[in-house]
Amino acid sequence: MIKISDLKTRDVVNILDGRKLGNIIDIDLDLENGRVTALILPGRSRGLGIFTRREELVIPWEKIIRIGRDVVLVEVPTVTEIEGRRRSYLLDEDDF
Repeated sequence: MIKISDLKTRDVVNILDGRKLGNIIDIDLDLENGRVTALILPGRSRGLGIFTRREELVIPWEKIIRIGRDVVLVEVPTVTEIEGRRRSYLLDEDDF
């Protein structure tokens, strides 16, 4: 069993391009069913200065390939495609 606090310390790596996406900042839970539905990572900051909003990268649980000792491997489209969009992005099957 893995604790949520342990997951937050692991690097998340995209297996499609080998890039490190960052560390998990939050986890989306389905409380009714007691399941993790997505991992939330920090995206790029939009704008300049200290008052800019940082978009989030939401990775559905189904896109997680393997959770290892030091790393979480995911399979998502390239980060530049995702971060190029204006709103927070939730990956789903229609985007592939």
